[in-house]
Amino acid sequence: MGAWMVALLLLAQAGLAQAQNMDLPKLTLERQEGALVLSFVAKPTLSKAVEEALQRGVPVYFVAEAQVNRVRWYWRNERITRASRTWRLSYQPLTSSWRVSFGALSQSFPSLNEALSIVTRATDWKIAEAEQLDAGERYEVEFSYRLDANQLPRPMQLDLAAQADWRLAVERKLKIDF
Repeated sequence: MGAWMVALLLLAQAGLAQAQNMDLPKLTLERQEGALVLSFVAKPTLSKAVEEALQRGVPVYFVAEAQVNRVRWYWRNERITRASRTWRLSYQPLTSSWRVSFGALSQSFPSLNEALSIVTRATDWKIAEAEQLDAGERYEVEFSYRLDANQLPRPMQLDLAAQADWRLAVERKLKIDF
């Protein structure tokens, strides 16, 4: 019985090691000019499969989401607001450049590392208005940053559920202390 437990623990740790392929060295909340703003820096480790798809011209989407909740002890937490940002990263083979699109804005970069440095960070991102947060209440922010496999071309989505190479994600909860 003990050997089975050890084997299960080793398998669980191997699964966690594969799923933990992104760091979040910076995640801060501040109150600025009547708003709650979030800043973050993510450090993803792209798998060989993701890099090969990018080199072949398949666009990859990264999504950051922040949800502000009022903490309630007697019921589920109440969602106050939700904000999200989506970046599109693609390779342009004709110009040998990397393109990052954010909404209607686009910018080209000579290397993948330079493009990733833009896609993996946000500074002073307004996620809530100050009027939405009542004094004396407790709040928390649920933050997530991930590679969005749902926006990949349909033929690629069929087999991705079983592939850990495409699971890039990090999640954190922060208490709002002001």
